[in-house]
Amino acid sequence: MSAEQFTQYYYSTFDADRSNLAALYREQSMLTFESTAVGGTAGIVEKLTSLPFTKIKHQVATLDAQPSNEQGGIIVMVTGALLVSPRPTSSIENAQSDASQVDDEERPMNYTQVFQLLPDGAGSYFVFNDMFKLIYG
Repeated sequence: MSAEQFTQYYYSTFDADRSNLAALYREQSMLTFESTAVGGTAGIVEKLTSLPFTKIKHQVATLDAQPSNEQGGIIVMVTGALLVSPRPTSSIENAQSDASQVDDEERPMNYTQVFQLLPDGAGSYFVFNDMFKLIYG
């Protein structure tokens, strides 16, 4: 798996259904999202699925990767923009929202995200470290 393949899979899965990202994490994995750290698969998925938006689209601008250790790890740094729709405040708004698109009127938010991928011993990789930060200004 290349860094590009991982990044495409991660963000397409995140944008479609964040709960499906569980397979990419392990109990020893850690996520730092906007300075809040959580660990383990369940904690990470709980954090990601509780984010305050219903629809999201990641637009990757840059992707850089390097080997991260002698065991075959890969460190991946991504920058880009997020297009999000806030979570509706009522069931009426929810019924009226179109889950297939992100509102065109939402302003994109720039972000950076770093992943450390480690081999899982079965020919694939898992996310050992995941750090996400919005870029303001």
